[in-house]
Amino acid sequence: MPLGEHGNGWKKKTSDIKDNYDFKEVLGTGAFSEVVLAEEKQTQRLVAVKCIPKQALEGKENSIENEIAVLRKIKHANIVSLEDIFESKSHLYLVMQLVSGGELFDRIVEKGFYTERDASKLIQQILDAVKYLHDMGIVHRDLKPENLLYDSMDEDSKIMISDFGLSKIEGSGSVMSTACGTPGYVAPEVLAQRPYSKAVDCWSIGVISYILLCGYPPFYDENDAKLFEQILKAEYEFDSPYWDDISDSAKDFIMHLMEKDPQKRYTCEQALQHPWISGDTALDKNIHESVSAQIRKNFAKSKWKQAFNATAVVRHMRRLQLGTSQEGPSQTTPSSPCPCFPSGGNIV
Repeated sequence: MPLGEHGNGWKKKTSDIKDNYDFKEVLGTGAFSEVVLAEEKQTQRLVAVKCIPKQALEGKENSIENEIAVLRKIKHANIVSLEDIFESKSHLYLVMQLVSGGELFDRIVEKGFYTERDASKLIQQILDAVKYLHDMGIVHRDLKPENLLYDSMDEDSKIMISDFGLSKIEGSGSVMSTACGTPGYVAPEVLAQRPYSKAVDCWSIGVISYILLCGYPPFYDENDAKLFEQILKAEYEFDSPYWDDISDSAKDFIMHLMEKDPQKRYTCEQALQHPWISGDTALDKNIHESVSAQIRKNFAKSKWKQAFNATAVVRHMRRLQLGTSQEGPSQTTPSSPCPCFPSGGNIV
């Protein structure tokens, strides 16, 4: 089925996307797309535009249609929204809400003070957003720190969930059994190739919670087979000394989410009612030094940097604030064929 054949009224035809947007710089590239920082000409508002060459979509039409179907349904304060869709002869353009506050781990490392309570507030926002998705019958399937970005540079900025390339709408096809996701965050039932459900997202939130409190992943091995074996058995520890100052309530919360049996695993609703989230059991003790040291050690940029590169946005925003947006062009050059830029040219 040609792209958008079923209900193509949501796409706007364009002969040249640059009639609507000024393209600034590449934020990142994915397997078959490129995300570009752009300014809407009519409003001067900054957005992120996902440029997808139709040629690259051959055989992948269902995947991109799925992402669009998911994104068009979603309106939540903690989820990056799809604002517009344009189609040219050669490309599909998804105009996304721009989030400019940087990546989750960067913010934690940069903080001078970080506590269990900070982690609890982060996880509460993620749970709220994922519960919203689950209530709509949507399973994200690839929740991980790289897909969590801050909305702005403000100290109290909210966290945003991005990247719905692997999302699935329950009831839109067969029972989910495709092995997908990122190895360290994927639930045991996915690796076991058993049918699975929204419980896989709750497992991933448990893994993220674990990392937020110690700075390293609960499962790790250079050998994928051994890593999978750990996950399949749900074998993880609260190692000393890294967990010595972490509350029993936090550990209990994680154990309910990282429960091997998906039937016994907490739902988002149950997790939101846990005292570590809804009560006052999250400690105020500063754990920044230990956590940030482990994050730097275990999550080197090269390992977990994602296509949606928020640092370019931050750099651009700071140039604008300083009034130096015309000084010194960025040396970023797009690495996938996008007609938005002259070949090999600099992007300002």
